[in-house]
Formats: sequence, structure tokens, C-alpha cells
Amino acid sequence: MTARFQDKVALVVGGTLGIGLAAAERLAAEGASVVVGGHDAASVEAALAMLPPGSQGLAGDVREASHAAALVERAVSAFGGLDVLVYSAGVQRYGTVETTTAEEWAEVFGVNVGGIHLVAQRAIPALRARGGGAVVLVSSTQATASQTDVAAYTASKGAISALTRAMALDHAPDGIRVNAVAPGSVDTPMLRWAADLFKGDASAEEVVAEWGRMHPLGRVATPAEVAAAIAFLAGDDARFVTGSELRVDGGLLAALPVGLPR
Repeated sequence: MTARFQDKVALVVGGTLGIGLAAAERLAAEGASVVVGGHDAASVEAALAMLPPGSQGLAGDVREASHAAALVERAVSAFGGLDVLVYSAGVQRYGTVETTTAEEWAEVFGVNVGGIHLVAQRAIPALRARGGGAVVLVSSTQATASQTDVAAYTASKGAISALTRAMALDHAPDGIRVNAVAPGSVDTPMLRWAADLFKGDASAEEVVAEWGRMHPLGRVATPAEVAAAIAFLAGDDARFVTGSELRVDGGLLAALPVGLPR
């Protein structure tokens, strides 16, 4: 590990599980002072036990403006400012536009997209005060190509990718870079929840393995592999990269669902 985030402060929203926790661990391992946000106190405490002493955490609902403000305020009050914002909070709800309820639609967009607005609204001034910084949003391959029965989720991820471009343009004059990662299937609690939901007579492990075989590299990603991409986009090696979406998908979107006979 390098120390490319030494003396930097990072806020990881959705930083207590899966990709977010892996990102918080990677940034901390490379020297950052880290604040994580999670949806409940137990998950925040569990995450802090895996992070260096002195790391900070705060539980709350990203759909609430007061919580968004408190996350940024915690970073500034605890560590003196903010240099990196990673937004990894997200929920998945299955259904078409016909079967998805208004409440489910609002939940998915509130957490996956609305929380970005609320946190970034407070984070941008803090980043600007440090002379610039980096924002990395967690999108998905489903921003580009969709499964069936994920209308709200795929629409929310498409919105994240579009918002990445808009924020990058708006805040380039402030020295703030905004990029996204677009993972394929990643072995997270969310993926395991989905595997258990659809496993039928198989095991969740077998379902995850089958989903992995749909990727050209033959497996699902680890959260740490996505976190490595997040760290790249957040660091100075990507200082001329903004408004971009980095696929971390094992070749999933490179493939067509047809092929030559073997």
C-alpha cells in the first residue's frame, strides 16, 4: 500500500457494508482519516471495529437532510476538512414499473440518488474550502444495460451516471473531480440477499457462482477489487479524470449474449 491519502479526509456514505466498507478500509490503509455513514448504529460500530483507531462513524437515513449535514460536519469537526467523498449507499427492490409500488420507487431513488444530492450539497463547499477534491459515486453496469424486473434500481443507477457528468462539469472550476464506478456482480451482502431470494432449490453459494460464470472472467468481483478502482479515481493518479465512469465488471458489458458454435 502507498500513502497517497496521507493527511486527506474521506467521507464514505454507505461505508459500513460491501463496497463502501471496502472503500473505507482501502482509503484508511493508504493514510486517510475516514468517516463512515451507515443506516444503523450496529453496522457503524461493526465497521469502526475494522477501521483504524480514531476513525469516525455516524448512523442515520441518507434521505434526511439533517443526517447528510451531520456526516459532513463530523468530517470537518473531527479532522479539519474534507478531501474525498465516496457515495456507496444503495438499496435494491425488484419489480417492473407495473409491480413496483410508489413507496418502493421513492425508497430506491431516495437512497440511491436523493442521498447523493443531500450529501453533496453539504460536501461541495467543504471540498472547495480545501482547494478541491474528489467525489466517487457507485453506479452499476445496470446504468447501461438492464436485467428484467429491476425498473427502479436500473433507473436510479442511470441517474447516478448522468449526475456524475453534471456534477463534474459544474464543479470542475472548483478543482473538484467527480467520477463513478460501475461494477458488475460483486460479492456483497446485497448480492447474497438477492441470491437467497432467487435460489429456489439451489444454495445461495451456487447462485452466486452461476452469476459469476455469466461474467467473461468467470466469477463475481470482490468488494476490495471495486475499492481499488474507487481509490484510483479518488487519488492524484486520476487528477485529469472527471465526468467518467469506470467499469469494474469482469468484461460483462463487453460481451454479447450470442456467440459462435463451439
